[in-house]
Amino acid sequence: MFRYTKFTAVREVLVWVVTLIGLLPLYILVVTALKSDKEALSSSAVAPPTSIDLGAFVSVLTSTGRNSIPMSILNSVIITAGSIAGLVLFGSVAAYVIARRTRRWTTITYYLVLIAIILPAQLGTVPLYIGARSIGLTGNAFGMIILWIGILMPLSVFLYASFFRGLSTEYEEAAVIDGASPVQAFFRVVLPLMAPATGTVAILAGLIVWNDFFNSLIFLGGSTTQTLPVAMYTYVGGLVSAWNKIFAVVIISMIPILLFYMFAQKRFIQGFAGGLKG
Repeated sequence: MFRYTKFTAVREVLVWVVTLIGLLPLYILVVTALKSDKEALSSSAVAPPTSIDLGAFVSVLTSTGRNSIPMSILNSVIITAGSIAGLVLFGSVAAYVIARRTRRWTTITYYLVLIAIILPAQLGTVPLYIGARSIGLTGNAFGMIILWIGILMPLSVFLYASFFRGLSTEYEEAAVIDGASPVQAFFRVVLPLMAPATGTVAILAGLIVWNDFFNSLIFLGGSTTQTLPVAMYTYVGGLVSAWNKIFAVVIISMIPILLFYMFAQKRFIQGFAGGLKG
């Protein structure tokens, strides 16, 4: 039987203290973004706004030019969504072949995938940039999607292959007996069972692509296609001390990825738990 002791009370107080300390930066972020320009400079960072002012959000969302925040959000959404779609499609097919074939070359390929995960992608930045520029894949969203599919393909294949190896072949065999072709059996039977793996791949890849600064700066530099992290960097540098607008940009950049995580978190947790049910 559970007994509420002094030790339990102390532990709960410590948990609340740690939680409040962890939430303090988020609190400062929100209250500062809701202040007017004058109040953001004159008042304490932890002081709540005297009146809620959405001027900072309006100013950010109506910005124009090459580093427009709305256009940068759209570019980031297109690149992230395209990269996830490619990784799910090509990664699942490649992993399925590796997991279901018992030939020597599939084993070698699987270990090469593991090596590719370990090696930092920055090692190939220069040759990748030269090759992408020579075929016109720099400065546009399509080129970035191709780049991210290539960079994150080893991670996608590894995650899918781990799940495929734990999935019984009875599902495919039953589908083939019912008259389905191997392609139909994969897309109609096997891939839907991989929803936890798909959620894991989508969230991990989405976080990496959405928050990327380095590759976007290199491969999209000087173009009108800018992703949100690069636009934020330029925007923040130009604002200098307009903290309410700076924090408004940060909050806006957080909302899409938080919504996506809330939508896919069930599959993400199932993926880490290794479950194929539910």
